[in-house]
Amino acid sequence: MKRWIPWAVALLALVLMAGGVLRTLSARKAQQQALAAASTARNPGVELAATDVVKAETRALAQGLAVSGSLKAVNSAMVKARVAGELQGLAVREGDFVKAGQVITRIDASELQSRVQQARQQAESAKAQADVAQRQFDNNKALVDQGFISRTALDTSLANLNAAQATYRAAQAATAIAAKSLDDTVLKSPIDGQVAQRLAQPGERVGIDARIIEVVDLRQLELEASLGAQESMDVRVGQGADLQIEGSANTVKARVARINPSAQAGSRSVLVYLSLDNPAGSALPLRQGLFAQGTLGTAQAALLAVPVSSVRTDKPAPYVQAIENGRVVHRTVTLGARGHAGSEALVAVTGLAEGTLVLRDQVGALLEGTPVRFTAMDAAPTRAAAAASAP
Repeated sequence: MKRWIPWAVALLALVLMAGGVLRTLSARKAQQQALAAASTARNPGVELAATDVVKAETRALAQGLAVSGSLKAVNSAMVKARVAGELQGLAVREGDFVKAGQVITRIDASELQSRVQQARQQAESAKAQADVAQRQFDNNKALVDQGFISRTALDTSLANLNAAQATYRAAQAATAIAAKSLDDTVLKSPIDGQVAQRLAQPGERVGIDARIIEVVDLRQLELEASLGAQESMDVRVGQGADLQIEGSANTVKARVARINPSAQAGSRSVLVYLSLDNPAGSALPLRQGLFAQGTLGTAQAALLAVPVSSVRTDKPAPYVQAIENGRVVHRTVTLGARGHAGSEALVAVTGLAEGTLVLRDQVGALLEGTPVRFTAMDAAPTRAAAAASAP
């Protein structure tokens, strides 16, 4: 047997094997193409509006500290009873507007009027006694000068005069005290504002220092925020903050008005007071006691950023749904600093090109390769943005 025959058989077997592998690969490629075509037929794509996408671009992010707390009126007053008695004419209720100096209510003054009258009568009596003592002293002084009475008698007259005058002054002071108590029966609002609480009822007998109503001035509110010792080092008076009020989607501007010079015992936290203006007729009326939270801006940085809500975390690594060549592409990103630009929460990312179109969160999760098209009215501006994001 010739030696080349086994080699020829082996070569033929190798050729046949290679041909089988090529046929298998061709069949698999054809199958994948058929599956892709079927998938495209089943998934014709999604239609988007211009508001469904956002462009990844360099933004000035306001970085800062999270703050929260309840709103409190800067100016408030509690109207209390200064004398005991029965309330008369208490007509204001919660929500009513009052002016500074406006009479809120009165306390029955009949007893105090009698005391004022009594004190005045006693003062008149003391004045008469002082006049008698004065005339007696003048007469005795003249007699001493003429030598008719001794110096001792004059000294006694002087002592009686001083005692009578002191009694008169005491009676005058008692009259002033009684008159002051009578004036205190009229309760007035010390500030302009609204009635926040009515804590007593007409006809009710109240004691001294009993709380009647609370008045708050809502034109200026403040938020008391508690910050850690390390966080407070970056806070300065005048720094701005964006706050979101409970029950509203709008943000409110605030600024640091004061910083407590002492740390709180135990927690070592520092209280920071943020001032909010609440002018009459504002679009977002604020109320005392509403909960507010937001970010106190302590620095700014220019970073490539996308909305926080556009970053998806349903894969091992965070990613965004980008649009490239008219299809959805999942791009893995590395997250950086977070901040705000206006009212939108943003996060710095790496792994995206400047100008890449990214789907917003309201679109939902889409498969990679899903074709996208834009509505007719948004097509022109979106084509320009897509061209800018194309590689």
